[in-house]
Amino acid sequence: MFLFSVLASLFAFTSPTCGYQMSWENWNSNLQNRVNELDSPTTQPHIIFILVDDQGFRDVGYHGSEIKTPTLDRLAAQGVKLENYYVQPLCSPSRSQLMTGRYQIHTGLQHSVIRPTQANCLPLENVTLPQKLRQAGYATHMVGKWHLGFYKRGCMPTQRGFDTFFGSLLGSGDYYSHYKCDGPGMCGYDLYEGEEAAWEQDRGRYSTLMFTQKAVDILAHHNPQKPLFLYLAFQAVHSPLQVPARYLERYKSIPNLHRRKYAAMVSCLDEAVHNLTLALKRYGFYDNTVIVYSSDNGGQPMAGGNNWPLRGSKATYWEGGIRAVGFVHSPLLLNKGTRCRALIHITDWFPTLVSLGEGTLDEDLNLDGYDVWEAISEGRQSPRHDILHNIDPIYTKAKNGSWKAGYGLWNTAIRAALRVGHWKLLTGVPGYSDWVPPQTFSNLLLTNRWHNEYVRWDQGKSVWLFNIIADPYERVDLSLRYPHIVKKMLMRLAQYNRTAIPVRYPAKDSRSNPNFNGGVWGPWYKEDEDDRETNLLTNNLAKKRRKKKVKKRKLKD
Repeated sequence: MFLFSVLASLFAFTSPTCGYQMSWENWNSNLQNRVNELDSPTTQPHIIFILVDDQGFRDVGYHGSEIKTPTLDRLAAQGVKLENYYVQPLCSPSRSQLMTGRYQIHTGLQHSVIRPTQANCLPLENVTLPQKLRQAGYATHMVGKWHLGFYKRGCMPTQRGFDTFFGSLLGSGDYYSHYKCDGPGMCGYDLYEGEEAAWEQDRGRYSTLMFTQKAVDILAHHNPQKPLFLYLAFQAVHSPLQVPARYLERYKSIPNLHRRKYAAMVSCLDEAVHNLTLALKRYGFYDNTVIVYSSDNGGQPMAGGNNWPLRGSKATYWEGGIRAVGFVHSPLLLNKGTRCRALIHITDWFPTLVSLGEGTLDEDLNLDGYDVWEAISEGRQSPRHDILHNIDPIYTKAKNGSWKAGYGLWNTAIRAALRVGHWKLLTGVPGYSDWVPPQTFSNLLLTNRWHNEYVRWDQGKSVWLFNIIADPYERVDLSLRYPHIVKKMLMRLAQYNRTAIPVRYPAKDSRSNPNFNGGVWGPWYKEDEDDRETNLLTNNLAKKRRKKKVKKRKLKD
């Protein structure tokens, strides 16, 4: 219809003002210009966010690993390597902060991960990154691991801003069968297309290859003139350690089976990113695309990962748990081939990508992230000066922690970590604290390896202070040397804690059992329960408003 109107307007050859007769050549040229306007390229960049699972800080070629990652090395070398980049120590926390731009203490997800048996998910009142990009005109697609809850339909990815979803809802599962057990008698299928189990699309294919093919299919069917947000959240390289045999051949020289399988999984992942990059070029996206690559947390040495020379591992607040492999690759970068040492956190992607996509950032979003595009692309100073790594009030308390140890400002029994400038403070029980050297792994289990540097962190300590710029490996505790710095940072922790909302970590719900849902992990809450929940929240809010009004009247009187 629009093309017909274009033709009709152009057939009016005579100008009403000067009687000009348009030639056929001019008419044809004008028509082509008008038609081209319909397919004019978007000024908004395509955004490809690749989130990988449990890749250790050292487990990439450009950090000195024995694992071969030629694609990641090349993309990072031609882009910007993020060498002061932080995430959260576990899966759900990192994903929640990516999706909302908010710290865990502000979403109620401070503790552990979202379990498949819990009536819990990323709180629905939080606006998500895909929702903001969709408002800006983006097509939004997700492929891969969700792990942000699914107990009711409103928690599903397609209800949280994604036009399409193909992937898994849980935190892990079999790479081929896509089944997951969460205890005896609690096993089910976990592969979805939209909001339905993807039985018909399942060919028992290895998930890294399957997810990559799905991402390529999305590119093949999308018009590159329209902005695209593709969130590709690989299951790899999370346990279980499974990989096609052809990738294992490359690592026969690694005697430790865990490390050998893990290395092969990383190589498969590297090849997947290569194939995705080729597809971006083949289908006309590449020149206007920003690719962000990030791990969701540190590596797990017991499952083959390595964070050397950093201390600790996944699930800890040491640098090995939270400092991540990350880079940005794009023809749109101004300073390519550089290392960015500006302080960047996973919450920063929300405002950065929304701004890059010409979206709007409302004040009521209450973001904890910053727009760091200029720091990445132009090498400018980061607007971020501190990071609240987390405050977890229900984690196991440090035996020797107390208010006294925290100078009356903070109970050091509570697990918490904070970065301010070049200082990093930890309290409570930070977690596994060894340094695991480069895995010239013996074929012995990790617990028996002679070359571990073991540290007894629980002997009388509940506070640590490090100059993380001068000592990124957290070897010299300065808490006794600089008590005034400790006090300042404890005060800052207390300030953050005053803004925290209650922890959301409900008990196991037996109705989550896949046996009650056709053998599939999926939503189990019914709509009438949702209605009751909504009514309860509405009534509570109404009561609070009435109380406020009563208080105001009393003050006036």
